[in-house]
Amino acid sequence: MTTLADVAPAFLEMAHTIVWASAATVDRKGRPRSRVLHPIWEWDGRELVGWIGTGPTPAKRAHLDHSPFMSLNYWAPSQDTCVAECRATWAFDLETRERVWNLLKNAPPPVGYDPAMIPGWNEPRDDAFAALRLDPWHLRVFPGTVLLGRGGEVLSWSGG
Repeated sequence: MTTLADVAPAFLEMAHTIVWASAATVDRKGRPRSRVLHPIWEWDGRELVGWIGTGPTPAKRAHLDHSPFMSLNYWAPSQDTCVAECRATWAFDLETRERVWNLLKNAPPPVGYDPAMIPGWNEPRDDAFAALRLDPWHLRVFPGTVLLGRGGEVLSWSGG
């Protein structure tokens, strides 16, 4: 049986190399909506948690109120792809917003960036900035080498 510890490091490496993910939520009518977001992931050897600094738009809030799940798909021209299916939870408290802001600001490139470069985000206190916590229940890592017949291994984990 594949464990989170078997898959998380490979997922983290690929996700932080690709950086941008297509993120899908579902509206009240069951229709998907996709957008491109910039998650950052933390792995402590036991738990994998993702964070997104994002605007709490009415559409995102309504979708996650209806169904608190998000699907994130990363893809690179090398055909590397990885997926995280997650429970998504808004974190509006200032302590978490400051933590995520600094996590993004202090992470090395290409995953790190200064959130203040986004229009309307001057500091973590700005109403236009929120933190979204991602708790994955399924991960899949599919190296492009597998698709292209050059070896490698597809990794998958589901946790509940």
